Amino acid sequence: MIGVIVGLLGIGLVIFFHELGHLFAAKSVGITVEAFSVGWGRKAWGFTRGGTEYRVSWLPIGGFCRMKGERALIRAWHDKANRIDVEPGDFYAARPWQRIWVLVAGPLVNLLFAAAVLGTIAYIGFTTRTFENRIVLVSDFGGAPSPADEAGLQTGDYVVAVDETEIATFTDLQTVVSVDPGREMLFRVRRGENDLETRITPALDPQSGAGRIGVYPWVDPVVETVMDGSPAAIAGLFPGDRIVAVDGAEVPHSVAVHEGIRQSGTTADLTVLRKGRRVDIRVIPNVDEAGAVSVGIAYETIAIRSPEMSVPAAVVTGFSEAIDTLVLTVRSLRLLFSGIDLTRALMGPVRITVLAGEIVTDGFAEDAAGRIISFFNFLSLVSVALCFMNLLPIPALDGGQILLSAAEGVTRRPLQPRFVYRYQVIGNVLIVLLMAFALVNDVLFFARGAL
Repeated sequence: MIGVIVGLLGIGLVIFFHELGHLFAAKSVGITVEAFSVGWGRKAWGFTRGGTEYRVSWLPIGGFCRMKGERALIRAWHDKANRIDVEPGDFYAARPWQRIWVLVAGPLVNLLFAAAVLGTIAYIGFTTRTFENRIVLVSDFGGAPSPADEAGLQTGDYVVAVDETEIATFTDLQTVVSVDPGREMLFRVRRGENDLETRITPALDPQSGAGRIGVYPWVDPVVETVMDGSPAAIAGLFPGDRIVAVDGAEVPHSVAVHEGIRQSGTTADLTVLRKGRRVDIRVIPNVDEAGAVSVGIAYETIAIRSPEMSVPAAVVTGFSEAIDTLVLTVRSLRLLFSGIDLTRALMGPVRITVLAGEIVTDGFAEDAAGRIISFFNFLSLVSVALCFMNLLPIPALDGGQILLSAAEGVTRRPLQPRFVYRYQVIGNVLIVLLMAFALVNDVLFFARGAL
């Protein structure tokens, strides 16, 4: 429950800044804002200043900015009028470029919010937990042949560069590969004392929409943490133990450990190296409904600390990363028509809220600062996504209204109420259908036990 509340507050913060952009822009061009609310539903508290009622509502899920004259369109349509009757301060009384400025301001502030968050994170620095840039082929453990196999990669190889990007960790490799499925990339690989070059085209993962080449990280099987009450804890496994064999078979990395335990059946005999001596331990793994096995351990990771930045450098980094994220979001739109599984790859508001809450609450006591940074980093991604979505030329979204205002500015003719109203209705129907799909999608996702 705490995670859901935190998630709601986080998503609400992103929507709040969006509406704040509309508020400031409207006031800057003389449009009267009747109400600005943090949250939805009944008013919990508020005050009026400058002709605007500022209020806090009971439901902490964003907010709204209600401008004067927004209902004039409905009245004109109801009265079958040929034009929208307006008064000074009405939204539709403003010039087309002024309305465009008001509509653009919300998404723009979302982008600025993301840049500010990313810049702040860059300034204060952060620690990433990851694994080295050594790989294990999925095909070595029952997986189908992959792009990595076709390119001649082998288990134990180190990926040191992709195109012009240096690869220092497995996270670097994931980042480069995942964002551009279908594009051929030049890989530089270190195998023993030799450096090799090969070209790989990442395949599209239909369930996530990301690119993949068919590799796992090579993780030395050194135990870092043991979950309380887990099979590993019951069996007597301790942090610092290095698993060297499962049922007598040597295991060089964590994938081999997992595969050995999976094949062992109801019990697995582990041999661990503890303070220089070998210890035999019998563990009874947990098996979930899908057949996945677990013993409740996590392996040692590499801590990568970001370099400290000056304020100007952090500002530049924040804007650069926000723009890069927006470009990536635009490019990823084509994936919707590339055969991805929409029920798994797309997240609705429920799933986003839960994920945001879990990011900050899971393991909070152990790494509070890291969880908070991850939480705000996630919010920056959501904020960029909200910016992009609102600029789409869909009726009822900011982008659709921008299109109407631009058309009025070009033709120099007033908007026809009937056309605008029908345009809005179509947009509202599309939004409702999209939200219904997202909601059902989220429910089915949780019903499958995917989280």
